[in-house]
Amino acid sequence: MDLELSHDELRGMLEYEASVINNKDFITDDPVQFPRMFDDPRDIEIASILCATIAWGNRKMICRDCSRMLAMMGHQPLRYMMEEGYMDLNPEGNIHRTFFNRNLAHFLKGLRFIYKNFGSLQDFARSIGIQSSEYPAWLLVDSINRILSDENNGTQDSRCLPLNTANSALKRINMALRWLVRNDGIVDLGIWDVLNTSQLFIPLDVHVGNISRQLGLLSRKANDRKSCIDLTLTLREFDPDDPVKFDYALFGIGIHHKLG
Repeated sequence: MDLELSHDELRGMLEYEASVINNKDFITDDPVQFPRMFDDPRDIEIASILCATIAWGNRKMICRDCSRMLAMMGHQPLRYMMEEGYMDLNPEGNIHRTFFNRNLAHFLKGLRFIYKNFGSLQDFARSIGIQSSEYPAWLLVDSINRILSDENNGTQDSRCLPLNTANSALKRINMALRWLVRNDGIVDLGIWDVLNTSQLFIPLDVHVGNISRQLGLLSRKANDRKSCIDLTLTLREFDPDDPVKFDYALFGIGIHHKLG
């Protein structure tokens, strides 16, 4: 592939590649399929944040383990959480790689407080002012982490959400927010109105980072918070209203093209 592209040529390529991947067929092999199983927005939120939390590694394994996790919850994540079903779990039971039942219980204890006191994750997000934040994912994670700690006797758990938000790109939470906020009616669910798509940040991981550097979209070597912000600002130049749709493009370019 010729990487000597003008701004308009690169935008055209990204738009095209995004349109190729952002279709209903994508859902079948992606963890986004799991929040789409539900109708209640609260179930969708819980499934989104939990499935995004374990969305690292092999996609087939991620989907297998998301399916098992939701089955363990009787495919009723809200009810399971509010009835404290996690109290009966064997703490050492494995869910996905280094994420165990004890981590799930830690997470659900904090989320239960949020749903009991705010009604939904979106209402909690609104209460902390996420709608006016320049960096919504980071504000959300910091706020949830405080509640997780409070509800778990002061302990913290980096397996649930990153604790070092000053440096973390928050790939998984930014992906969950993409699911919850983008509303083009194709892959993402778009059930939240507390944010608009222009406020979202790219879910930056190793793959997206590598492809972005090869395309000249990102210069920094680290896949950290600053790189996530830098890459998103660049993508906003191509589409200020919906920069994270190019997440599909960067995924597709890496899968379908070999960059020299």
